[in-house]
Amino acid sequence: MVKLFQREQRSLFGEILDWMLTPLLLLWPVSLALTWLVAQNIAGRPFDRGLEYNAQALAQLVKSDQQRMYFNLPLPAREILRADEADLIYYQVLGSKGEFISGERDFPLPPDEEKSLPGEVRLRDDEMRGADVRVAYTWVRVDMPGAKPVLVQVAETLEKRSVLATEIIKGVMLPQFVILPLAVLLVWLALARGIQPLNQLEERIRLRKPDDLSPLDDHAVPLEVAPLVASINDLLTRLKESIATQKRFLADAAHQLKTPLAGLRMQADLAQRADSSADELKQSLKLIGRASIRATHTVNQLLSLARAESGSTNIARAPCDMVALVSDVIQDSLPRAMDKHIDLGYEGVEAGGGGLRINGNATLLKEMVRNLVDNAINYTPSSAEQPGVVTLRLLMDRLGKVVVLQVEDSGPGIPESERDLVFQPFYRALGTEADGSGLGLPIVMEIAHLHAATVTLEDANPGKAAPGARFTVRFSNAQT
Repeated sequence: MVKLFQREQRSLFGEILDWMLTPLLLLWPVSLALTWLVAQNIAGRPFDRGLEYNAQALAQLVKSDQQRMYFNLPLPAREILRADEADLIYYQVLGSKGEFISGERDFPLPPDEEKSLPGEVRLRDDEMRGADVRVAYTWVRVDMPGAKPVLVQVAETLEKRSVLATEIIKGVMLPQFVILPLAVLLVWLALARGIQPLNQLEERIRLRKPDDLSPLDDHAVPLEVAPLVASINDLLTRLKESIATQKRFLADAAHQLKTPLAGLRMQADLAQRADSSADELKQSLKLIGRASIRATHTVNQLLSLARAESGSTNIARAPCDMVALVSDVIQDSLPRAMDKHIDLGYEGVEAGGGGLRINGNATLLKEMVRNLVDNAINYTPSSAEQPGVVTLRLLMDRLGKVVVLQVEDSGPGIPESERDLVFQPFYRALGTEADGSGLGLPIVMEIAHLHAATVTLEDANPGKAAPGARFTVRFSNAQT
């Protein structure tokens, strides 16, 4: 059912053609109507002048003296008025008192409110014996004491006017029946020619090899298509960088997994020797366990990094209590810290004090804090005589609504030349023998980026032999 109501894929060619031809086809009947009105006006002008001439000719036949008025229409003139083969012509003459003098008795009168102006010929549309007529009328002043002007009217039916208007329409519109299809054809051809660069662009893209991610030539396309090509080039550049990153990531991951897997295989071979003693067997099993733990840790770190990199804006977000989250990480990391004789502590906002909430993903945030703590525990030298110190801090700027997470250790620190490198996948600081995959800090950076946070690295105790390292994560979306 849903598919029945889905709109079919639109054609750009068809849509442009519709928008060009639809107004043209709609304006054609409008043009026809306007042409008809103009043709009627043009056709009526010569006949109006003829009517005016007839009215003036009849007006000249009105004579008067001091006592009476005369109107004498000769028979030849009467026959001329009746001689039109196409139209009927009527006339009427009314005396100064409105009495009928000559012509048609049922001739319609001018409007009552119209004032008489002797000598001026006027025109009006009216109806005579059920037919539309055009009327020319005038008032004639007579030389009689107190007499009103005499009304003279001449009317003509509209047959000749309609015929002439029709001929004008035919002369104007018939060529358009030829021009209109020709215009449609020319629009079609012009649009097909104009859209050809898009077809050529599509052909160039289709003929590309799958591994060809080079930018498209944006100089060979129309100006209107250039932004689209620029967007495609930008997408190709980002896709090329993403593929390169994935290839590098897979190569590094394979290299990192190769070592523990080779160790597992070697120790398994040693354990299977027939002359292996019980102590050697235990040692091999111990090394197998350590190698498997390292491989598992590397795989988990790889999965965490992949999850963080692909999270983008699609991760589920909710208000997260950072104090509770940091407390959980400290509890989970405490056994490892105690095994290494490390003093793992917490400073800052206390639990139950209102809490610091970050709008984010609790799982990823906990993974970020855990990686910072694991990194500090791994790289902090410690013994029963000289225990190392790892401190977590949560600080809050309630005015600026900024939450600051710090993880500080008492280790050897990280030289400034390597502080940018440690956030790259699989990079490990030189001169360290701690176990690690080199993925913890890249994961921290990715998760911080997803939560619009910044990560900085500095010495915890500048100037000392063991300056330590302090990682600071600043969140600007705190909810207090």
